Amino acid sequence: MRKVNHVMTRDVEVISPDATIAEAAQRMRDGDFGMMPVGENDRMIGAISDRDIAIRGIAAGHDGQAKVRDVMSDGIRWAYEDDAVDHAAQLMAEHQIRRLPIVDRDKRLVGILALADVAVKEPKAKPAAEALCGISQPVAA
Repeated sequence: MRKVNHVMTRDVEVISPDATIAEAAQRMRDGDFGMMPVGENDRMIGAISDRDIAIRGIAAGHDGQAKVRDVMSDGIRWAYEDDAVDHAAQLMAEHQIRRLPIVDRDKRLVGILALADVAVKEPKAKPAAEALCGISQPVAA
């Protein structure tokens, strides 16, 4: 059984909650990724995605100078780096998330597991397929 640390992306950029959403969008564009963990005082306090910027930011009337903390998602789900890939994929499916922060046993951010990481790097496709099916389910109102 493969562990998350074998397939996750290790180079993770963290953004401050006091950065602007314009800065977050530019860093996402330049780094070609759609989510960044939000860190404060050496702890992950949330995450901001391209969707957060579009929906909670711009569509809600904020301009690019709005703070990351005003549009970020809190209550972040995460997995440990030594968890099985199947377990992480199950979390992604249950909570309908495409990018899962990965922490060490001291709960320090060490990577991000994207659905694409599971699909491309995992020799068996079952965890990715299950995660995609779960993520794609409509949310009950």
